[in-house]
Amino acid sequence: MKKHINRWQKTRLEEALAERRVVLLSGPRQCGKTTLALQLQTADVEYRTLDDQNFLQAALADPQSFVRHKGTTLIIDEIQRAPDLLPAIKMAVDQDTATGQYLLTGSANINAIPTAKESLAGRVAKVRLRPLAEGELNGSTPDFLARAFEGEFDGSITEGNRDTLLELGFRGGYPEAIEMSSRARTSWYRDYVSALLERDLQDIARVHRIDAMRKLVEVLAAWSSKYMDIANITSKLSIKRPTVEVYINALEALYIAERVPPWTKTDYQRVGTKDKLFMTDCGMMAAILNWQIDQVRFDADRSGKLIETLAFNELKAHVDNSDIYKLYHYRDWEQREIDFLIERNTDSALLGIEVKASETIGKGDFKHLAWFRDNLASECSFKGIILYSGTHTLSFGENLWAVPFGALW
Repeated sequence: MKKHINRWQKTRLEEALAERRVVLLSGPRQCGKTTLALQLQTADVEYRTLDDQNFLQAALADPQSFVRHKGTTLIIDEIQRAPDLLPAIKMAVDQDTATGQYLLTGSANINAIPTAKESLAGRVAKVRLRPLAEGELNGSTPDFLARAFEGEFDGSITEGNRDTLLELGFRGGYPEAIEMSSRARTSWYRDYVSALLERDLQDIARVHRIDAMRKLVEVLAAWSSKYMDIANITSKLSIKRPTVEVYINALEALYIAERVPPWTKTDYQRVGTKDKLFMTDCGMMAAILNWQIDQVRFDADRSGKLIETLAFNELKAHVDNSDIYKLYHYRDWEQREIDFLIERNTDSALLGIEVKASETIGKGDFKHLAWFRDNLASECSFKGIILYSGTHTLSFGENLWAVPFGALW
C-alpha cells in the first residue's frame, strides 16, 4: 500500500502488551501482521522472523537461547514455524513476570499445530488481525456495532450502491492486492492460495493429496455463506469424510475459511444447530471461483453470496476489535433465518442483521427479524437491521431499520 493505514487492532495490541507477558498477533499471511508489529519497534524492541532460514535453524536447534533478549520486547514473526519455542517462552515468562516481553505473530492457529506442546494458557493475550476492512481504508473509527445496538444511525448515507459493493467484494482486503488491476489481483489471489497449500500447510497437517486440497478450497469457496454439510461437501471430492474434516480444519487453521456458530440460547425446541461457513476474504473467494464481475452483476445467487461474504468480512473486523461481542447466525426448523446475530456480553443484548443486495426494501423483508424480536428476544434488548444497497436509513417498525451498507464504514 502506498499510504499508511491505521489498523483498528493497533490500540488493542498496545493495550495487550501493557497488560500481558506474551501477546500473539494471529491472522493469514499478507494481511499486515508484520507491518503492524514493526510499527511498535523501538530501540528497546528486537525483531526476528522465522521466515529467515538462519533464524529458523537457530530457533529449532536451541529454543532457550533463541528466546533470550536484552530489550523490553522480542518480536518473533511466524511462530508456527518453530512451535518448540513456546515451552521456552513459557519458562522465560514464568521466571520473569514483566509484561510485554514477547510479541509473537502467527499465520496459523498454534492450537491446531500437532507439534505444539504448549498453549501458553494464562500467559498469552490473543489479537486477531484480518485483511483490511473498508473502514480502515477510509480512516473511520470502528463504532458501527456500538451505534447499531443503540439504534443510532445517520439519516442519509450515499455510499454503498450495489455496483460499488460488487467492486469491493471482488477487490477484497489484502493490502498488496487492493491497488492491482482486476486481472493481476485474480492472479495474485490464486498464487497466494497455492503458496499456502504448498508451504504453510505443511506446518500444521500431513496432507498427502494436495490435488484434493485444491479442489476442497474451490468447493468451500462455492460454499461461502451456506450451512455446513460435510456429507454434501464430501460428495464433490474423491476423498473420504474423515479426511475432508481434517482438511477443512487445516484450512480454518490457516485462516482461509471460518465458521459462524448458531445461536441456540433459547428454550425454543426447533432451533437449528448447523454452523455457517464463510471464506475469510471475499476477493479471494471470487478469484478462486474465477468469477467475472459482469457475470456476477446479473446473477442473483452469486451476487448475494459475494455481498454476504463481504458483510461477514466487515462485521468480523468490528467484532474482533472488542471483547464484548460474539457473532452467531440464526435458523430454525420453520426456515426462519437471520444472517448474523451479534450478542453483547455485557448485558446479553442482541443485534440481528440481514443482508440484501437489493436497493429496495419492503416490510416483508423484516418478517424473520420481527418474529425473533417478538418471540425469542422479548426479554432482552433487541435491534434488527437489514443492510441493503440503498442510500437512506429507514424505520420499519419498533427497533427495525433498513440501513445502507455504507454505515459499516
